[in-house]
Amino acid sequence: MAADSWTEKVLTKTLLKSITLSDIAISIAGLFVFSSVMNRLSSKGFMQWPLLGCLPSLSLHLHEIFEYITKTLSEAGGTFPYRGLWKSGAFGFITMDPANVEHMLKTNFKNYPKGKYYRERFSELLGDGIFNADDEMWKVQRRAASGEMHSARFVEYSAKTIEELTHNKLIKLAEKLSRDGRSVDLQDMFLRFTFDNICMAALGVDLECLNIELPEVPFARAFEQATEYSLFRFTVPPFVWKVMRYLQVGSERQLRAAVEVVHEFAEKTVLSRRMERKKLGGLSHRSELLSNLMEANTHLYSDKFLRDFCISFILAGRDTSSVALAWFFWLLNKNPDVESKILDELVAILKQRVNLGLVDAKSVVFTTNELKKMEYLQAALSESLRLYPSVPIDFKEALNDDVLPDGNKIKKGARIFYCIYSMGRMESIWGKDCREFNPGRWIKEGKFVSESQFKYAVFNAGPRLCLGKKFAYHQMKMVAASLLMRYSVCVVKDHPVEPKLTTTLYMKHGLKVWFKPRLELPQLQAS
Repeated sequence: MAADSWTEKVLTKTLLKSITLSDIAISIAGLFVFSSVMNRLSSKGFMQWPLLGCLPSLSLHLHEIFEYITKTLSEAGGTFPYRGLWKSGAFGFITMDPANVEHMLKTNFKNYPKGKYYRERFSELLGDGIFNADDEMWKVQRRAASGEMHSARFVEYSAKTIEELTHNKLIKLAEKLSRDGRSVDLQDMFLRFTFDNICMAALGVDLECLNIELPEVPFARAFEQATEYSLFRFTVPPFVWKVMRYLQVGSERQLRAAVEVVHEFAEKTVLSRRMERKKLGGLSHRSELLSNLMEANTHLYSDKFLRDFCISFILAGRDTSSVALAWFFWLLNKNPDVESKILDELVAILKQRVNLGLVDAKSVVFTTNELKKMEYLQAALSESLRLYPSVPIDFKEALNDDVLPDGNKIKKGARIFYCIYSMGRMESIWGKDCREFNPGRWIKEGKFVSESQFKYAVFNAGPRLCLGKKFAYHQMKMVAASLLMRYSVCVVKDHPVEPKLTTTLYMKHGLKVWFKPRLELPQLQAS
């Protein structure tokens, strides 16, 4: 026995001496390849690389990843598992199944909050604002927001701000650009419009981003930077950005500086409104969200609460409508028949005016009731959002173990992504023409008919359904109708259009357009 033991030791030492670093490298590479192949053969969805987790093909351009996810989801039957960086085993799922979406956003809503992973990435910018809150903090803000945003006072005020911004700034800027023969980035133009609009609606402040000189506004610039640097945290492992935050280097240092500008502006606005209320004995002469909240609950809401609340609304209201409008006008440029139908609807609505007389289409200001009658325009906007949702992908974090309707088992702490972009391109959901821009799919007997919010999760769904949905449609209709009555919005020839991979579906290169006045603007005669 002693001799056998001595022999084994000698053989082991001899073998170890004969092994080189190249032998070890080849063995590890072989194990990596074998593990990858076995994973590919035994599972659907993205390739689950050892250590690296779920990574799509490295040969893809960023704008192709959404299409790659769509293709993979279709092949996998609507849902597939993924594993995060350095994680072992299944860490979560990506889905486009409406039943799964309904389960997370409604049926078992309490089990699927935004979660720590999401909240800590926006913690500096949004604090405990409604856009970043969960549980009781979210409920308090949701009740407050719902009550104020649906009040007749705020609805009337917000409609007035949209009308004034559209006709006093947006249309005047388009007129100047048209006269000068200059092109403009329509996405940037709409971002300026919506930023001014949401700041007026939330804070009662006009930043004049849409001033005819298109100036750079410090608060607007800082807000945009703070958003971008916050989103960067989603693209790298936590240990990377947390170390950068601790050392205050790179994007984390820039984030801190931008957030300071944003918070300082919001805090000064809150303080100014507090002082105004004390001086005048009330804020009944104002109707924006901030003043309404102060009047409704003077002592309940702290300055920090009001600051975080309003910043969240600015974030939610700035990007979504502007990006949606940019994609909408790009699609109209490619589908002139749809544009013609919208114009026919606008003229028909104007002809219903009592005592219309002779009205130049250039001077038309649509009323709230007329905007509500624009069924086909709403269908076209909804169809544009179906194909290019402002928020292309979202996710929830499971509080406890669960089972999705499709049978997939969810572990506590898992993140479940639902790809809204992919859902709009699924034949199983929208039919064989799912990739076509067809507003007619929303029209039944001449009226706009909504689809299930769980297969069309563009405005979120369930208890977190977007409170600003009506505001957004009113805003988009006013802008689209007012511009289309006056101009053909022509995309500059050969301008590249592709999505940018962020949490908001920006156009990577913007949308360069020029405004061509409509040559035929017949006087509208009442019928």
